[in-house]
Amino acid sequence: MLDTQTIPATPDLAIAPRSIPDRVRAALFGGRHRRFAITLAVVLGTLIAVNILRKFGPVNSGLIAGPIAAVWLIVLARKHGLSWHDLGLGRKTWARGALYALASVMFVGGIYALGVALPFSRDAFIDMRYQLHPSAALMTAFVFIPLGTILLEEVAFRGVLFGLVGKHRGVWWASGVSSMLFGAWHILSSLKLGERNQAVIEVFGTGGLAKIAILTAVVLFTGLAGLLLCELRRRSGSLLAAAGLHWATNGLGVIAVAGLWALST
Repeated sequence: MLDTQTIPATPDLAIAPRSIPDRVRAALFGGRHRRFAITLAVVLGTLIAVNILRKFGPVNSGLIAGPIAAVWLIVLARKHGLSWHDLGLGRKTWARGALYALASVMFVGGIYALGVALPFSRDAFIDMRYQLHPSAALMTAFVFIPLGTILLEEVAFRGVLFGLVGKHRGVWWASGVSSMLFGAWHILSSLKLGERNQAVIEVFGTGGLAKIAILTAVVLFTGLAGLLLCELRRRSGSLLAAAGLHWATNGLGVIAVAGLWALST
């Protein structure tokens, strides 16, 4: 008769629980997470390259680099699996987005008109970057800004980054990450803001500490602006809504500043 005594259990050959570093590594670089991390890195690398080119490259290089980069990012996002709706470009949202955009333009236009009209707020519009002839101001507002600024920034931050992060982490993560990066994006373009805007000089002064304070304020302000633009994008489902407010803030601002300079000369 076989010995029926209990046979000692053999050691469990299953893989032991992974350490925390291993779990983090698996979460970041395993499967779909690895693909997400690579795509995100390519998007950020593209934006860094374009930002440096716009700041230190040939004049108006953003007019060429911006649209090319926007198309490249859309292609990259589609390859990653994002739909047109994920990117805020779905046809069903065009009408709703256009209505949001029109309302934004009207609202910002009213605010700027009031700001220029009131003496105590008029200094905020004295920006030497836009001391332009009216025709040059119109060209800047309706050509340079849409092609060199709005197109890439909306596609990148409210389109690709919002859709990419939202697909993997949800809409609130998408808004937060997109807006944080949008704030950082404006650091290079704001390096000389304290030398050109009278209102900024009066508030922050001049010198090294003033420059740090100005850059910090710019990052915070544009980050908050990014949250507002993301909310318009979320509510409307369309990039047109965010692009409308973005253009109104920049384009109408240039027209307002140029008009004020023209009246003061």
